[in-house]
Amino acid sequence: MILSAGYGTRLWPLTEDRTKPAIPILGKPLVGYVAEYLSRYGCDEIVVNLHHRPESVRRALGDGSRFGVRLHYVEEPEILGTGGGIENARALLEGESFIAVNGKIITDIDLNAALETHRRAQALATLVVLPNLSCERFSMVKAKDGMLQGFGGMPIKDDFVGKEPPLMFTGIQILEPAIFDYIPRGVFSHSTTDVYPQAVAKGEPLAVHVAQGNWFELSTIQRYLDISLQLLSETGADISTGDGCSISMSAKVNEAILWDNVIVEDGARVRRAILADNVRIPAGAVIENAAVVCASLVEGKERPPKALKGEIRGDNFVVSLAE
Repeated sequence: MILSAGYGTRLWPLTEDRTKPAIPILGKPLVGYVAEYLSRYGCDEIVVNLHHRPESVRRALGDGSRFGVRLHYVEEPEILGTGGGIENARALLEGESFIAVNGKIITDIDLNAALETHRRAQALATLVVLPNLSCERFSMVKAKDGMLQGFGGMPIKDDFVGKEPPLMFTGIQILEPAIFDYIPRGVFSHSTTDVYPQAVAKGEPLAVHVAQGNWFELSTIQRYLDISLQLLSETGADISTGDGCSISMSAKVNEAILWDNVIVEDGARVRRAILADNVRIPAGAVIENAAVVCASLVEGKERPPKALKGEIRGDNFVVSLAE
């Protein structure tokens, strides 16, 4: 199962007209990377849950054949969270072991190794985790002898000087059907706050698989830009352009992600920026360290609580990423 129902408020306004998993990463929807990842391990039947802008995910994934999978969509009229979303798809999942993955990650973590850990531990659930070497703002996973003990708050870097780094959850989990015994039916719940703590308290075996490999989580505009540029640099390029883009010969565009139908006019300068669908950067304008969408997209809309502030500049709405 790919969990794709979230609002993506920290990515707003890029998620005003689409859900987070549907945003493009170098010409491919983010959720497409997850589908291909699962396909590589033989998971060719995938459930995708939908809530915010469900049509954007359907449009991005289609029937799944482009990514080597067959998809089953399950809509949530009211958002149900990571636990409730899994329970809502119960009819398609129960009966055998299944894997759930957040729809906002790009990774090459060895899923077979995680499955071996899960089977060896005879676990009800196995969480795939990584050492949080930089003590980024991800909740800590507490484990002992390979088994889950619980969850903590955000790590403080000074607390781990000279110590083993904290563990963080990758959003990849292997589950047995008996997990449904711990998920309340038809209501909002999160796996890490409502489901797993209850199972741990009952003495259920919940394993932790400490993985290796690349893992990118794209939940903020800054992370989206930084990771996109990092992946782009591996190809030797520093600009990504979608369909129908036009960049004037006299414009300067560097370290930029252009979605579809973007126009950059004469003498404009763009650096370290995301230009969303149909954005036009007028002649002579300067856009640096920012995300830009059409002003018409957000006009009259309320900014989500976790979203960055922006300003109207002509026909554009510009969100600065400057510290």
